[in-house]
Amino acid sequence: MAGLVHFSRFFNYMEEGEHALWRAAGLSIHPRGGDLGWPRLHASFDFHRALRFEEEFDIRMRVAGIDERTLRYTCHLSREATKIATGQLTIGCVRLRPDEPLRGIPIPYEIASRFAIAPPLEERA
Repeated sequence: MAGLVHFSRFFNYMEEGEHALWRAAGLSIHPRGGDLGWPRLHASFDFHRALRFEEEFDIRMRVAGIDERTLRYTCHLSREATKIATGQLTIGCVRLRPDEPLRGIPIPYEIASRFAIAPPLEERA
């Protein structure tokens, strides 16, 4: 009602950025017929400025960490030089099998090898 984007939408923007990052790496986070899942283990945002309806903004995702079973991202939403929000997302790799509980598994090499830890945005020239 105030013309501001609801905080919950920021998580959708981060997920869209994540999917774009996977596509840029030549992958799909959920390919048809695949048996891997990527549940969210942690998601958060710090809000710096309001975002109004119909304002355009940029989403910049980076891989902040990768280990045997998880990927960690940071997400920066900005409008020109104005920082709007900074998010963090951690996902885990699991095998999807009918009638079995989810269990973490190592990220397959074919996927892990497509990602590299990027320096924080503040350190980029």
